[in-house]
Amino acid sequence: MPLPAPSPVLSLKPLDVPAPGRGTALRIRVSAPANGERLPVVLFAHGFGSSLEGYGPLTDHWAARGLVVIQPTHLDAKALGLAADDPRRPRFWRHRVEDMKRVLDHLGEIVAAVPGLAGRVDTARIAAAGHSFGGQTAGVLLGLRVTDPETGTQQDVSDPRVSAGVLLATAGSGGADLTPFATTHLPWLRDQDFSALRRPALVVAGDADDLPLSVRGAEWTKDPYTLSPGPKSLLTVHGGEHSLGGIPGYGSAETTDEHPARLSLVQDVTTAYLHDVLGADGTAWATARAELAATAHPLGRLESKEAVAS
Repeated sequence: MPLPAPSPVLSLKPLDVPAPGRGTALRIRVSAPANGERLPVVLFAHGFGSSLEGYGPLTDHWAARGLVVIQPTHLDAKALGLAADDPRRPRFWRHRVEDMKRVLDHLGEIVAAVPGLAGRVDTARIAAAGHSFGGQTAGVLLGLRVTDPETGTQQDVSDPRVSAGVLLATAGSGGADLTPFATTHLPWLRDQDFSALRRPALVVAGDADDLPLSVRGAEWTKDPYTLSPGPKSLLTVHGGEHSLGGIPGYGSAETTDEHPARLSLVQDVTTAYLHDVLGADGTAWATARAELAATAHPLGRLESKEAVAS
């Protein structure tokens, strides 16, 4: 795929973002190419238990190829060590969305705090991305509706500043599709409505991602594509488990399916998509769609659906 040549990366951590009422400091990591102008922004939400320290194989790849990547540490991070009876736990899903919105609220200050980045960022071009629980977080910013397990109500808490997303190994529908473990311990998955997730997104799913959260097996992680309206694209990674070849981190213990070629596929296709959907350069995305349209490709298959005219 004709991706931009990699650039040296500037990375700054931790930066504190104002978060009154959160109870714990909101800390972020910012990674950006050392060169380039009008750089688009990607907000990245980590999976359950991770932190701003994770996902280097993906976020470093994006930053080296022209994207400013911002990674908050959410309240479910193991590093924060919240007590089992912490009253914020039932609303982890909502606190994550609020974290992302706080980053957006203070984006100008964040950019100014990174040496060499001021004046080089296009804050009108923003995507949200996330892995696993983080995929739900990104999806909510794009229009996914979640029924709050405490209030039993469903609200639109999307953000118009986010125009597109990348949802990696992300949860599907709730109800009878969930295992008893998921219903009990992850109540924010019980009722998700994908019908309002209308903004463009790339869904990445491993066809061997058999999580203990759904009775449907790996097909469950394709729901954000199949149950939402277009425009959407779906990259099915052949042999990919939940780590999709190794995206959680370099030498990460969470990676159960370490596979350099599979990881490279996810890196390159997500980069190509973000460049296209954020208006940077669509050449690599067009090439990816052509190369991965055939079901015989050894690493994966890429399909898309357009928005239906109303």
